Amino acid sequence: MVAVNTASPAEGHVIPRPHLSPWRILEMNLGFLGLQFSFGLQQGNMAPIYSYLGADEAAIPLLSLAGPMTGLIVQPIVGALSDKTLSRFGRRTPYFIIGAIMCSVGLFFMPFSSSLLMAVSLLWILDAGNNMTMEPYRAYVSDRLEPEQRQLGFLTQSAFTGLAQMLAFLSPSIMVYFLGLNLHAVDEHNIPYVTRYAFMIGAFLSISTILWSIFRVPELPLTEEEIAAIKAKPKGFFVVFKEIWDAIVEMPVPMRKLALMSLFQWYAMASYWGYIVYSIGRSVFETSDPVSDGFRSAVLANGEMAAFYNGLGFILAFAMVPLSKRFGANRVHALCLILAGIGMLWLPNVTDKAMLFIPAIGVGIGWASIMGNPYIILANAIPPDRTGVYMGIFNMMIVIPMLLIAVTLPFYYDPLLGGDARNVLRLSGVLMFFAAASVWWVRTEVATAQGAALENIDDL
Repeated sequence: MVAVNTASPAEGHVIPRPHLSPWRILEMNLGFLGLQFSFGLQQGNMAPIYSYLGADEAAIPLLSLAGPMTGLIVQPIVGALSDKTLSRFGRRTPYFIIGAIMCSVGLFFMPFSSSLLMAVSLLWILDAGNNMTMEPYRAYVSDRLEPEQRQLGFLTQSAFTGLAQMLAFLSPSIMVYFLGLNLHAVDEHNIPYVTRYAFMIGAFLSISTILWSIFRVPELPLTEEEIAAIKAKPKGFFVVFKEIWDAIVEMPVPMRKLALMSLFQWYAMASYWGYIVYSIGRSVFETSDPVSDGFRSAVLANGEMAAFYNGLGFILAFAMVPLSKRFGANRVHALCLILAGIGMLWLPNVTDKAMLFIPAIGVGIGWASIMGNPYIILANAIPPDRTGVYMGIFNMMIVIPMLLIAVTLPFYYDPLLGGDARNVLRLSGVLMFFAAASVWWVRTEVATAQGAALENIDDL
């Protein structure tokens, strides 16, 4: 079966896209498993690794600048470049492969860091690779799928995000509880050996899953009209920046509204990831000493809790397909963000490890929606021939709030938050409520052909 997808950038012709089976959609998104396993390892372990190497808590956002900076620089540039790349491998595939290799190198060597400088340098390599792969992957789904299948495609990515991060967070616990490794066995730099083995697994998954996806579900050959349109576009490095700027100036109204939501949503999520281990250390294990047994136990407990909410997100991502269709992705997302905010406000008050999993339900629901619903809204609001650059710009809206954390939180961490990580989580919860209010009034008008196609989503 072949269905109409989008208009040609050259002459307005419709371009047929083959209807993919659900299994093929899973295979094309398998690379997201390796990519998000890497992100899960970072979320759960980079702040502790910095602390093992002697970093101060207030400095964590500054030391984590690699993620937002590379996202701000790499994603929009790669997005614009991939829109007009002509190679024997396709438009997006070269960026997948180069990014996956960089990511694997960064992951493999990270747990061998002997200093803060080495860890920070490797994080820049790792995040540059992650961001080089992330943006073209979003565009790849939009390129490859017919309109009625895009919703399933993006929410499949959300599901793989939940599964991958669940496995990433859970891998140290599996090694400790089932393989008998000693959690408190550390190298000369205080980095646990279980952390080293988890990162090695991530390095393997990063490259292998990407290769599986691009070989099993390769990019579609470009039509003559598409090739002509790409060749007609001006070339040059500065042209890329002009294209990004022009896209920002001409940004669709729904995307502008999503920018405010992103500001609150991602400031909250990045703050949560940076300080959840420290919060659990204080509330459950009554310690703030990063080289203590209690702190390593807090890292493990956070991994188990995060694995739980990511597993929940994996399941809920598929359940959100009919909900987003019926009630609107914006309304579903707003409700999910409210539940996430409640969970973040609740967590600092939990003193029993087993009780951590109750507020984690709200965080999991919010995270499942974050990785799917905003992209559904976005995909139906941007012109098809500029998908890559707009996906890159949208990801700028993710990293800019993280940059704001780095330049603001170190200054108010002690005077306003009392140097207590639990207050960072409370701030995150409040910001999630603001994000929910922001996305509630986002509206999109889906193109007629796309709207009609989405009516058939129940047939998938």
